[in-house]
Amino acid sequence: MLLCQIPLHDREITIVTDAVRQWCEERKLDIDSIEGRRAITIAVDLIQTNPRHDQILAELSKQMAHQ
Repeated sequence: MLLCQIPLHDREITIVTDAVRQWCEERKLDIDSIEGRRAITIAVDLIQTNPRHDQILAELSKQMAHQ
């Protein structure tokens, strides 16, 4: 399910995966849905640009709400 080969560390992959799974679960969405895939894309971007990894879920929710 990789969108492309993105150089993320194992910890970053875990953070992205956990945030997207939680986001999808809260909204009763499948991670393989269009929304789930969009959430993955946004979460990967966030993990690469946001030094506050503990804020990924909150920022993901915020960005997904605006799209």
